[in-house]
Amino acid sequence: MDEKYTDIGATTPEAMDISRRSRKIISEIVGDRTPEDRIRQRCSIATGDPSVAEIMRFVKDPINAGLRALEERARIFVDINMVKEGVVKKGHLCSITTMIGKGDDLAEKDGITRTSAGVLAFQSELSGGIVMIGNAPSALLTLCDLIASGDIKPALVIGTPVGFVNAAASKERLRSLDVPSISIVGTRGGTPIAVAAMNEMINMYDRS
Repeated sequence: MDEKYTDIGATTPEAMDISRRSRKIISEIVGDRTPEDRIRQRCSIATGDPSVAEIMRFVKDPINAGLRALEERARIFVDINMVKEGVVKKGHLCSITTMIGKGDDLAEKDGITRTSAGVLAFQSELSGGIVMIGNAPSALLTLCDLIASGDIKPALVIGTPVGFVNAAASKERLRSLDVPSISIVGTRGGTPIAVAAMNEMINMYDRS
């Protein structure tokens, strides 16, 4: 690990010390050779579980795709407010938009989830953006349908929905598509992993 490493989310001496010590410990467990290892480290720290590193998947060079999107000030779209609150707001100039709530009329009319309806409501704006689905498998499946049909092409998808209904299948489908993505295998996932992956990418990019 680079001894000069700093986490832009750590703003006090104690927080910086904790961050460095955590990185030193996890880098010895997970490895520290590639940019992907940095993402694996951050996600392992966020969950307190080094085994998370073993089930993370990186498709079509997502880190460089994400860094380019940050440079281009791409919009960041998230499924729920919890994900938005977790994404660090400094080090980049991207706006962050929560999709849930936007398509509630459609959700009521068609009987679909509010997160799926949110994706559909924003579909004309998603191309070129970073899309983070941290919780809702239904939202990721809807997003995958739009990508597969050619209706949208995000710059990067971080897909880590959690649960026992469609979570594993939605992430597997994401990995089959022609879009840069970061995902996790199986039923595990959630906000901490999605946010950790995005924040580490922002940390790599940091233009503050």
